[in-house]
Amino acid sequence: MKSILSFVVAFGCLQPLHAQEPLADQFFESRIRPILANNCYQCHTGASSGGLRVDSREALLKGGASGPSVIPGNPSASLLIQATNHTLSRLKMPPADKLEPADLADLSKWVEAGAPWPKSDPAPTARSTASRYRITPQQRAFWAFQPVRNPAPPPARLKPWQANPIDAFILQKLDEKNLAPSPRASKQTLIRRASFDLTGLPPTPQEIDAFLADKSPTAFAKRIDRLLASPRYGERWGRHWLDVVRYSDTAGDASDYPIPQAHLYRDYVIDALNTDKPYNQFVREQLAGDLLPSSSEPQKWQQLIATGYLANARRFNVNPLQFSHLTIDDSIDNFGKTFLGLSIACARCHDHKFDPIPNRDYFALYGIFQSTKYPFPGSEKNHRPQGLIPRHPDEVTTILKPYLDELYKITGRLGKVEGEKRSFVEGVTPNRTMAGILAEIKELEGKRDPMLARAPKVEMAYAVVEGSPGNARIHKRGEPKDLGEEVPRGFLEIASSQPTPKLQGSGRLELADWVVDPANPLPARVMVNRLWQHHFGKGLVASPSDFGKRGTPPTHPELLDYLATRFVQSGWSIKAMHRQLMLSETYQQASAEHAANQEVDAANDFLWRYSRHRLDAESYRDTLLLTSGQLEYGPPGPHPFPHMGTWQFMQHGPFSAVYESKRRSVYVMNQRIQRHPYFSLFDGADAAISTAQRPLTITPIQALFSMNSELTTETASLWAKALLEAHPTDQRRIQAAYRTALGRAATTEEISRAHRYLAEARKLGGAPLSSYLHALLSSNEFLFVE
Repeated sequence: MKSILSFVVAFGCLQPLHAQEPLADQFFESRIRPILANNCYQCHTGASSGGLRVDSREALLKGGASGPSVIPGNPSASLLIQATNHTLSRLKMPPADKLEPADLADLSKWVEAGAPWPKSDPAPTARSTASRYRITPQQRAFWAFQPVRNPAPPPARLKPWQANPIDAFILQKLDEKNLAPSPRASKQTLIRRASFDLTGLPPTPQEIDAFLADKSPTAFAKRIDRLLASPRYGERWGRHWLDVVRYSDTAGDASDYPIPQAHLYRDYVIDALNTDKPYNQFVREQLAGDLLPSSSEPQKWQQLIATGYLANARRFNVNPLQFSHLTIDDSIDNFGKTFLGLSIACARCHDHKFDPIPNRDYFALYGIFQSTKYPFPGSEKNHRPQGLIPRHPDEVTTILKPYLDELYKITGRLGKVEGEKRSFVEGVTPNRTMAGILAEIKELEGKRDPMLARAPKVEMAYAVVEGSPGNARIHKRGEPKDLGEEVPRGFLEIASSQPTPKLQGSGRLELADWVVDPANPLPARVMVNRLWQHHFGKGLVASPSDFGKRGTPPTHPELLDYLATRFVQSGWSIKAMHRQLMLSETYQQASAEHAANQEVDAANDFLWRYSRHRLDAESYRDTLLLTSGQLEYGPPGPHPFPHMGTWQFMQHGPFSAVYESKRRSVYVMNQRIQRHPYFSLFDGADAAISTAQRPLTITPIQALFSMNSELTTETASLWAKALLEAHPTDQRRIQAAYRTALGRAATTEEISRAHRYLAEARKLGGAPLSSYLHALLSSNEFLFVE
């Protein structure tokens, strides 16, 4: 009786199976297929183990050498249930670890229900899985694959909420949920919120005074425009983009080789956002900038640099060239998440288990990237970078190649002699003395070092170009050595309104045009959702890189489509979208909590208030440097990597460095394998993967950093010195500190407490003002944006 009740809960009621097909299919796809895929498919698909396959209902009913695996309606008699529960001494599956209790319960429910299997998933035949895949009408009806609509804004009952259509959509949902919107935030709160949102830095006291003095109804709009015109805007929002595209200054192979040219792509992203490059052009340049027409040499060079997006894909293992299929997989994975909000890489080994992306579509894209030539950054097996693209090709043959040929003769010999030295230390005696080895090393270094000092400056880009065009063959179960049928290069069928056109070369240019085709239902939705996410704390779709079945449906689907439509109509202007979002009453609400609203919507999904949030790692560091007068603006140029002629990095001696800098955090050297200690501590992006949403941790080590780190201590000390020089009294110093750190004047009580603290601290000696400022820098009001 208990299991029947469980099934009623899972499926709704015990009607005949055909009446329950949608629910049964949903239960299978969300609960049963993942169990089979994650625990059984590796051994029991294709060439079946023990004669058993588990990739179809017919195969499970047939069973293997031990008999039928599933007896529909009878879990206790089914070998699948017995084996997964480890009740048979001779047969335990998975062999190592028993499934989780919830998974075991789901399997039993499924078998008791008759082991329903989606009708759209027929038994395997002699034809490949790829060739038999059919997208069902139900899959096409999924919200993310529907054409973007242009809904009319609903009427808004509150007059201030009638001017901006965004507010009408939000208010409609608030009314449906009986939620009351919050009042507008104060002007001090709004300017601090807007400044951190758009530039990642606080407003200056002078900017605050000017904003408060402007009584015009367009004061906030003018402030937004000034922030969008600041070079600091691109640095802030460039970091958001670099998170998603997993930007790194190193390759990610076992030795994590440096990429000295990677910063050019980073700077391209920042410049593109500052100039409000149309998003569709921004996408096209990153996917196929080398193939786009240009009107000047500088434009051609920048478009080539833009393909650093693809070049920056991760390299793997000791010899990345032998694992290039993983680099292509990383490219496809990031391409899907970044531009389409889809987990395409889940279709590498088999048809996607949740979204309508067949294995065949994955390899249609694979052929495009396989037909593209990626640069080689160097590796343990070959220390020399190759395939970098020169800005002036003639300089390679006339200047760079002769220099490198001479240099590598010396460094090659030096590497061998240093190997002899290591062998000597490890007890393997070469055919000469240690003194002879050391003498030769000194001689070779004497030849090498002057050459390093006169290294020629030849502009090179870490970018991609066309390779040899050709289709890919399916890698059976993801194995590149087990090839299946050839798949023509192409795009995702589910997001295509027309057949794939005839592709020229690799097909990257056609791919880029397909992505930003207004008929494609995904890219505009995905991008406006990312913009919304960073203004409101989370997206209308809370899973910003997964618009598929496993993602979260939009809380306001009509608003999402309205914004996507406006985005395209504006010429794909990102700055125009910022203005529309920030000028809404929704954005300008106060962040105070409301007990009745909290009961209904504790997570603030329906936006009845502004969501208070902590400064991210970059804003916290940059604000500390700004407060102490240390922050340096603008791009710093190349990182101070060792000269590539000296590179001998290995798996057991990888590249690792932390380069101190007073520049903005977006310019700090970012490694893929060895994470920067500060950004790791404060939840910075992991450059090994796409980071659509940063995790938020609260740890004692973060608090200790705020209280004791060299950065915060130096900030407080330098800031105190500046205040002592600029203001003759404690009263004025305290007011100046509050205005700088918190964007407001200190209250009478705060001033009184500060006076008492300084008086007591002076009795103890030391640096009382510095210690007081240190406490202010550790306050919640400094660390959070209201």
